[in-house]
Amino acid sequence: MIFFSLLLNLPAMSQRPQQRQGGGALEVMKIGFITKRLNLSSEEAERFWPVYNKYATEVREAYIIYRDRKNEIELDESLLNIRKKYSPEFSRALSSPDRVNEFFRAEKDFGAFVQKEMQRRQMQRRPFGSGQ
Repeated sequence: MIFFSLLLNLPAMSQRPQQRQGGGALEVMKIGFITKRLNLSSEEAERFWPVYNKYATEVREAYIIYRDRKNEIELDESLLNIRKKYSPEFSRALSSPDRVNEFFRAEKDFGAFVQKEMQRRQMQRRPFGSGQ
């Protein structure tokens, strides 16, 4: 959940992530993580990132609605519908349904990495011996 709340605050990526203006370090890390994990060629990246940008916009919108309504089932259903909607487009961009699944796994793995890193940093900020 922390990852997605951070994701809501990230500016939208342009069509070619390498040409983005501004953006945060987290966004740059995510682009690199996904690009490396999927082993995207430059041609695939040109097809993939515009689809991803539209997808990410809808995901952010789903979380904005969630912030207002706090309905977990509605959020899960919305996210699943967004993934289903974009799966065919991702499949065309990545030339394989297996790579689409790898993208969704990479996205989850990145979120888990961010959450773990945030927890680690919180632990470092705690004074020694407190809360134990």
